[in-house]
Amino acid sequence: MIECSVCHSKIAPPASKSISRAYDKHRTFVSSKTRFLNVILVAGDCLLVGFQPILVYMSKVDGGFKYSPISVNFLIEVAKVIFAIVMLLFQSRHKKVGEKSLLSVSALVQAARNNVLLAVPALLYAINNYLKFIMQLYFNPATVKMLSNLKVLVIAILLKIIMKRKFSILQWEALALLLIGISINQLRSLPEGASSFGLPVATGAYLYTLIFVTVPSLASVFNEYALKSQFESSIYHQNLFLYGYGAMFNFLAILGIAIFKGPSSLDILQGHSKATMLLICNNAAQGILSSFFFKYADTILKKYSSTIATIFTGIASAVLFGHTLTINFVLGISVVIISMHQFFSSYSKVKDEQRSGNFKMVESIDSQRSRDASFPNMTDVSENASHHVNEEKGPLLPV
Repeated sequence: MIECSVCHSKIAPPASKSISRAYDKHRTFVSSKTRFLNVILVAGDCLLVGFQPILVYMSKVDGGFKYSPISVNFLIEVAKVIFAIVMLLFQSRHKKVGEKSLLSVSALVQAARNNVLLAVPALLYAINNYLKFIMQLYFNPATVKMLSNLKVLVIAILLKIIMKRKFSILQWEALALLLIGISINQLRSLPEGASSFGLPVATGAYLYTLIFVTVPSLASVFNEYALKSQFESSIYHQNLFLYGYGAMFNFLAILGIAIFKGPSSLDILQGHSKATMLLICNNAAQGILSSFFFKYADTILKKYSSTIATIFTGIASAVLFGHTLTINFVLGISVVIISMHQFFSSYSKVKDEQRSGNFKMVESIDSQRSRDASFPNMTDVSENASHHVNEEKGPLLPV
C-alpha cells in the first residue's frame, strides 16, 4: 500500500492508473464542497486577468517601458509576501486554545521543509513575468491574451505526464478546438515587414510564443503538484515561501542587471507611474487568486477562466485604445466558447465518472475478497465441522 500525494488516501501500488483514479476521486470530492468558491475564483480571475494586459499597455511610453519590468515583478512578489504574512498574523491571533501558531519557529521550519519544491515554480514564474512584458512590445493586449490560451493544451499534456491525469476523447477534441480558435485570431497579428531583435517577424513571434507558452505551463503544473502534495499545509504558509522564492529570484536578477548597467539601475521605483502601481496591485491579487485555484480547484479550470477574460480584454482594448475587433477575433472567440462548453460538458465526463465508479466497485470487490481470504465462510466451516464429527461418531440418533 502507498499513500496518494494528493488526497493522502491509501491506494494499491499497481501503477499510474491507480494514482490517476485517486486524483480524480480527490478532485471530485473537493469540487463538490467548493463549487461556490470555484465560481468566485473564476469571476475574480476574469476581472484581474482581463485588466492585466490593458494595464501593461497603459504603462508603455512611446512603445516601450520607462521602468524595469524586473523591478515591477520584484514589487509584485513583495506585495504577495506581505499579504501572506498579514494573513498568517490574522490566523495566529484567532487560533484555537492549544493550537500551535503558524508563525512559530518550529511551524515555519517544518513548512519550509515540506514546501521546498515550490522553488521550482517560483523560478519559472519569475522568468514568465518578464516574458509578459516582452510579448506586449510585439502584440496588442487581445492577441497576447489569446496566445496565452495555448498554455491549456501544453498544461493538459503536462498534467497527463506528471500528475497522471486522464482526459476523455471529447475533452481532447475541445482542446483542439481551442487551438483552432486561437489560430484564427492569430492570423496577421503583426504588421508585415516588422522585425524584432534582428529576426524576421514570423520567426521572432513564434519563438516568443513558444517560450511564452511552455514556461508558465510548466510553472502552473509544478505549482499545482507542490500545493496539492502538501494539502494539509496552510495555503498562506505555502504562499509565503512561493512568493518569497519569487522575490529572491527577481532580486538576484536586479543585482545582475546592476553589475552590467551600474548602481543607478538599483532604483526599483525609477520610471514608475500610476499605471504601474495599478499593475503591481493587479498582478499581486492575480497571483494570490491563482494559488487558491491550484490548491482547491484545477489548473485547467484556471486557464479556461483566463480564456473568458479574452472577451473582456478585446472589448476593453477596443474601447480604450481604438483597437479593431476583427472578424478573426470574433470567429476565434466563438470557437473558444464552443471548446469551453464541450470540455466541461457532462457528456465529456461520462467515461471519467464510469471509471471512478468502477474504481470504487473494484475496491469494494477487492476488500471483500481479502476478507474472504482471511476469514473463511462460517457456513462452510460449520458444515465441514459437522461432516467431520459425523464421520467420527457415526449418524446421530433422534432424541
